[in-house]
Amino acid sequence: MNLWRWLTTPDPEPGFTTGKLLKLAARVALFALVATLVSSLLSLTPLGPYLNTWWGSLLFVLALYLPLARFLNVDTFVPRRLQARVDARTSGQTGKATRTQRRKERNRYAGVRKSAPRSGGRR
Repeated sequence: MNLWRWLTTPDPEPGFTTGKLLKLAARVALFALVATLVSSLLSLTPLGPYLNTWWGSLLFVLALYLPLARFLNVDTFVPRRLQARVDARTSGQTGKATRTQRRKERNRYAGVRKSAPRSGGRR
């Protein structure tokens, strides 16, 4: 598998697995490397003195982190399409039971013509 695809594909397993922690460490190291390279390149430009101030470094970190936030948080939230696969895999035979239960609940009041009980009945 391609290294970039491995880093950007979410892991559908729940919890912090070894693979997830390894990916997170690789992403943080890559982010730190990119931040250091961009900072050193910008220090060679006329923006260098501004990067040495607290507000300049804050703007730099925000400008770099906001686009890369999705890259760093790939495994935080599992997409719905992958979560459905995990649920189907972990539930086993209970998936059929829940499907029949949902169908039963949906059809429970099918064809009922009677209206809801009125509030002003006998007391």
